[in-house]
Amino acid sequence: MKTLLYLTVLFLFPLIVIGCCNKKQINNTSVDKTPLSIIFDTDMGNDIDDALALDMLYKYIENGQINLLAIPTSKKGKYCAEYLDIMNTWYGHNIPIGVVENGTSKDNNAPFTRHACELKQNGSLAFNRTINNYDDFYKSVSLYRKILSEQPDSSVIIISAGFSTNLAQLLNSPADKYSTLSGTELVRKKVKYVSAMMGNIKDQNHKEFNVFCDIPSAQKFINEWPTPIMISPYEVGDAILFPAQSIENDFKWKSPNPLVIGYINYMQMPYDRQTWDLTAVLYAVEREKKFFGNSEWGTLNIDNTGATTFIVNPKGKHRYLTVNKEQALKIKNILSSL
Repeated sequence: MKTLLYLTVLFLFPLIVIGCCNKKQINNTSVDKTPLSIIFDTDMGNDIDDALALDMLYKYIENGQINLLAIPTSKKGKYCAEYLDIMNTWYGHNIPIGVVENGTSKDNNAPFTRHACELKQNGSLAFNRTINNYDDFYKSVSLYRKILSEQPDSSVIIISAGFSTNLAQLLNSPADKYSTLSGTELVRKKVKYVSAMMGNIKDQNHKEFNVFCDIPSAQKFINEWPTPIMISPYEVGDAILFPAQSIENDFKWKSPNPLVIGYINYMQMPYDRQTWDLTAVLYAVEREKKFFGNSEWGTLNIDNTGATTFIVNPKGKHRYLTVNKEQALKIKNILSSL
């Protein structure tokens, strides 16, 4: 019996080890410290949470956690890209920026980006630029195709923090000098998943801004995107407020700071602001820490008014984040510490 027991254990041990290894590989645990490859798609200028999210990404770069490959924009107007270039320059990074083509016209105000871009000190512009000619910026879809074609397969995480315009156009894009693949084929080959701030699962009567401003693009993105999508809906960011106290006290190492200038000119200070785009960033970079809850797999539906509903379906490619009060407080403290 002892001999039989010994032989059984000897036989099963390698299988147990192999099983453990496969589970770690599937769960994508933090054992692998390779920096994540991120593309940040933003409508910078509509809300200050985009600027806060970009500040987070710069901190993650400096911590060695990510490589920020590109920043395509989905908002029309020169102040969007110019403000991003100011942020890049001020933080000491040279990350390529893309400007949208044929973007939505529903919201083209630039309340805080314009102020930062036009701010002067001693008669000169307060912030340096790396790119001084608007025509020198990439076009967003061309930038996507260039960057994706250069990356390993299934390696890129896209954080969508604005309209779905670029993502829909990318799916429609044909082969070009960067890749012989169509847009859909290129996405399927190179993108791991998308972390998207969009929709409102809790209140179907609320037409969430990112969806409502370009409904056809949001529908195409949701209906045709070939990789998984994790949705951070309106109610998650609405439950977590970034404290004005942090803006007033934690960003004093160098002045003026384009993030601070943007924040104090977006609304009358002091105000705590919702963290919609920040939650999409936090999930994408630190998902293994499970700061959020999440739904089952399913399908997000977007009707022609911009209303969103979620239907559970084990074969679906979509999930959405959830947050309770305890998680919200913990996440607030994490965001402030960043």
